[in-house]
Amino acid sequence: MRLRRYSLRTEEAYIGWIRRYILFHGKRHPRDLGESDIAKFLSSLAVEGRVAASTQNQALNALLFLYKEVLRLQLGFIGETVRAKRPAKLPVVLSRVEVKSILEKLPGQYRLMGQLLYGSGLRLLECLRLRVKDVDLQYLHITVREPKGGRERKTMLPVSLAPALRGHLEKVQRRHQQDLADGFGSVHLPEALERKLPGACRE
Repeated sequence: MRLRRYSLRTEEAYIGWIRRYILFHGKRHPRDLGESDIAKFLSSLAVEGRVAASTQNQALNALLFLYKEVLRLQLGFIGETVRAKRPAKLPVVLSRVEVKSILEKLPGQYRLMGQLLYGSGLRLLECLRLRVKDVDLQYLHITVREPKGGRERKTMLPVSLAPALRGHLEKVQRRHQQDLADGFGSVHLPEALERKLPGACRE
């Protein structure tokens, strides 16, 4: 999965589903299981686990990856499976007043994160993985790297957030210099994989 550049979240989710599948069948090796066993597991998720349709589909994709890419086994027709129902839900949309009220109650850097999520349209992990080089305070845009789906993009940086973000970066820079002086300091290096570099540690 790492060689195929799957996201860390997808990697964790797939491994979790594969583990649950093996435990569901009494720790039997997947090589000894077949299409009917996959169907039983997926049906159990829908009936007993009452999972959402998207969750059941993710479990199926994890097992298909296991058999095709890891075990190199060709699966046939999986058979009758109880499908999780897709509930029809309307999205909950907050008003500007409600958003402002929530943001005002967030302390310190969490407020800045919330403002970035709202003002720049970032996902949570995209915000957490922002690096200094991805923030352009002159042209007021943010480069989003390694997003969901793999397509990098640029998004706007609200002018009202520029002073707060600049102050945060200066504070983080001072802290980083102190960490380096103390022999610490780490950074998310998605391209490094298992390679260790001076002054950095693997995620």
